[in-house]
Amino acid sequence: MERMNRHLSIWLLLLMMAFVWQSALAQDRAQRLPDFADLVEDAAPAVVNISSTRMVPSRSMQFHGPGGQEIPEIFRRFFGDQFPMPPGGGGRGHSEERQSLGSGFIISEDGYILTNSHVVEGAEEIVVRLNDRRELEAELVGADSKTDVALLKVDASELPTLKIGDSDELRVGEWVAAIGSPFGFDHSVTAGIVSAINRTLPSDAYVPFIQTDVAINPGNSGGPLFNLNGEVVGINSQIFTRSGGFMGLSFAIPISVAMDIANQLREEGHVSRGWLGVVIQPVSRDLAESFGLDGPTGALIADVAPDGPAAEYGLQAGDIILEVDGNEVDRSSTLPRLIGRVSPGDDVELSLLRDGDLQTETVTVGAWPDEEGGNGPASSQSDRQARLGLVVSELDSSERQRLGLDAGVLVRQVDPDGAAAAAGIRPGDVIVSVDHQSVDSPRSLVDVVEGLSTDRAVPVRLYRDGRSLFVAMRLTQG
Repeated sequence: MERMNRHLSIWLLLLMMAFVWQSALAQDRAQRLPDFADLVEDAAPAVVNISSTRMVPSRSMQFHGPGGQEIPEIFRRFFGDQFPMPPGGGGRGHSEERQSLGSGFIISEDGYILTNSHVVEGAEEIVVRLNDRRELEAELVGADSKTDVALLKVDASELPTLKIGDSDELRVGEWVAAIGSPFGFDHSVTAGIVSAINRTLPSDAYVPFIQTDVAINPGNSGGPLFNLNGEVVGINSQIFTRSGGFMGLSFAIPISVAMDIANQLREEGHVSRGWLGVVIQPVSRDLAESFGLDGPTGALIADVAPDGPAAEYGLQAGDIILEVDGNEVDRSSTLPRLIGRVSPGDDVELSLLRDGDLQTETVTVGAWPDEEGGNGPASSQSDRQARLGLVVSELDSSERQRLGLDAGVLVRQVDPDGAAAAAGIRPGDVIVSVDHQSVDSPRSLVDVVEGLSTDRAVPVRLYRDGRSLFVAMRLTQG
């Protein structure tokens, strides 16, 4: 009996030790998890709710959510074509007022605010609601659709501001938090980790996105992403989903990119980015082997704009650009981002493969033609042509006679990441009609494009190499 009692005592002691060890381990684990309470308390006053009002054709029947916000436009930005649209259509021939909600944050005491371009796109009135419940009318200083960044200004002083961090220092696995207004619920906080960096999305070649698993929903758009030091490292912009709900794939614009755009908009009123004047395509494994590369890397030049910088400096179709100023072009989508951040007029050193030989070319980068007129609130003809991702010119009478055409516009330049390039349109093509509507001047092209929606592909009739052909094109938002 005494031996049994001794064994029982030993077992009880071991169980108690195991319990204490497990409790200590759980406590240690809890202590190592981040606490965002102080961060949120300090940062929340500088995070704002943004409400924008615009007039839209009544035929674009849309759902409305709490507070009257326009859900479909936001959902399309977040969810793409996966979001189900209502059956049927609305009335035609008149416009209706629509509101959309988003988030933003104050970057200067005198009232400059950063948000997403799509939050205020087409807005006739923008109202900013502060943490203290004040509502201020905001002016759109400027917006850049290519990076989805917009800069607003409210008439106020001594406003709370956020600390700007260094997004280039972010590491995968690092904890981050977001504050915003999902579905109109002000100052909601969510947290997660950085899942990946330098992500390139199909429709956003100029942004090296930060991918996180932070829960981001409609209304978070334009709000800040924080590191554990309470510094803004990104602007929450998009999510990917198949179900129509948050699925753990959220994307933020690095604050380094956003602040560069904001500074240009504030100082110049528009954004200038570099342009080479080339149409590029990915390098597949088979193409890499055929060109003598060890693996699929670089950006293959498929075509060169005749009046662009690339043509001036002798770049050719078939060249593969491998580096820009020493920065590796690991895939074709990297090239627009590297060139886009170069100031027009500056030189870049390109390492490229031509006919099996490695070469170095120095090229003076040009400015995107559709950006020379500015990207501010005022809309221009070239801004609207950017919806197509191309620049066109009118055919003179001799060209029409030579081609045997009664109408058409000549394609001069094509954005390699735009809708036109995706449809296969290239420099030298003549656009004869869009959506069965004849085009005889750049102005008529703009008029036709302005009346088209982004929810369907439209037929475009081209004249190329002595023959006519049709391509299907889906417009980008713009």
